Amino acid sequence: MPLPERVREFLDSHETPYTITAHSNAFTARQVALAEHMPPRTFAKTVVVFGDGEYHMIVVPASRLVDLQEARPVLGLSHLRLASEEELAQIFPDCEVGAMPPLGPLYGFAVYLDGSLAAEDSIAFNAGNHHEVVHMKTADFRRLVRPLVVSIVREAVGYYGG
Repeated sequence: MPLPERVREFLDSHETPYTITAHSNAFTARQVALAEHMPPRTFAKTVVVFGDGEYHMIVVPASRLVDLQEARPVLGLSHLRLASEEELAQIFPDCEVGAMPPLGPLYGFAVYLDGSLAAEDSIAFNAGNHHEVVHMKTADFRRLVRPLVVSIVREAVGYYGG
């Protein structure tokens, strides 16, 4: 699947500078970071959660995991769970499951950006498929998406790289 037209139109219509790179198929955020020759701590992973009747996007480094116990009160929710693959397929019909870009406004979701990614000069994320990546300045991403910057991650167990 090529870059979803909806993603390209969204970025172009907001006159947001970006580049696209391609690599062989990679299915986890860490694998994508390695395929892109990037440290996993600098590649953005989109995690979709469901809480209190709504979906939310949490954007964290590929080297980290969302701490759902921490996220629930930070997001002001009484209940919180990960969205299922079936839900993701319905919510993002133009994207390959697990490769959704963190473009919440495009899909009508609030976006929460981990503070460590917010501090990076640039951000990279899946473009809607498992072989293309969008790269842009973090400042441009923040202007486009208007995420709430939060800290709700933990280190992945057994992970020692960066």
